Amino acid sequence: MKRRYRAFSFKKSPRNLADVLTDHKLASLGDAYINFAYSLALSNKKGEPIGAKVKGNVLAEALKKAGLREHMPARMSRHMLADAAEALIVYAWLHNYITLEESAETLEKPDDPVEGFGKLLTTIKSRIKLS
Repeated sequence: MKRRYRAFSFKKSPRNLADVLTDHKLASLGDAYINFAYSLALSNKKGEPIGAKVKGNVLAEALKKAGLREHMPARMSRHMLADAAEALIVYAWLHNYITLEESAETLEKPDDPVEGFGKLLTTIKSRIKLS
């Protein structure tokens, strides 16, 4: 039996993409999700279990590559841009725009993690229903 834990209810709904990108609580959960999805991708690629932590500069560059920087306030540090990528990716997973399997498969294909996360963020951007 496949059980999915997606029935989350949030006290406040994001009004727009910028609300998601700047949500610190989503970013915190997104950090765990991203590291897990990336670890799955690497484990699949190498054929053995691997635990990995994704560096913030990878996520910040991927966010820019995906054309999402324009939805952020001015004067954002790399750390804040990485948090935005984490928030958006986990938001997309929580709202069924992507699956964990799709995330891992997308991250597994390229050798460059910036490229993989950029593609994942671009896919999310095309599917998400926020202005």
